Amino acid sequence: MKTKKKAFNVQRSTLNIEWIGVREDEPRYGSSTRAKGKFDLEDRLLEFAACLTKLVDALPNSRTGNHVAGQLLRCGTSPFANHGEVQAAESRKDFIHKLGVCFKELKEVRRWLRFIARVELVPAKRLRPLLIESEELIRIFSASIKTAEKNAK
Repeated sequence: MKTKKKAFNVQRSTLNIEWIGVREDEPRYGSSTRAKGKFDLEDRLLEFAACLTKLVDALPNSRTGNHVAGQLLRCGTSPFANHGEVQAAESRKDFIHKLGVCFKELKEVRRWLRFIARVELVPAKRLRPLLIESEELIRIFSASIKTAEKNAK
C-alpha cells in the first residue's frame, strides 16, 4: 500500500471557485488582454491594480473611506511596480528580496479588502473577485520565493 506524500500548500490547487476570466464560462471583471491559456504575471498584476483603483474610487467619501482608500491605493498598486524591479534584479538575493516586497504588499491588500468587507464600505459581492485574485497572487509569489530560495542553495 502506497502512502500519500504530504504536499505543501503552494502545491495544492487554488480555490475551486469562480475567478476573473480564467475559465471559459466566467466573465472577466476587467478588460484584460490575456489570451486564452496564456499566463503573464505582469498583465495580471496590472489588471489587479486597475481593478483595485476602481474599487478605491467607489469607497465612500468619509474619514474611514478616505483612510482605507489611501492605504489600499498604495499597497494595491505596489506589486505591479515592484514586479518590474523583480525583473531587473541585480542578484538572486535582490530578486528574492523584491519578490518578498510584492508578497508583503499583496498580503496587506488582502487585509484591507477583508476590512472593507467587515465594515461594509462596499458590497461584499464587489470584493469577492479581488479577494480571490489577491489570494492567488499571494500563492504565486510565495511559490516563487520558495523556488528561488531553493535554487539559491
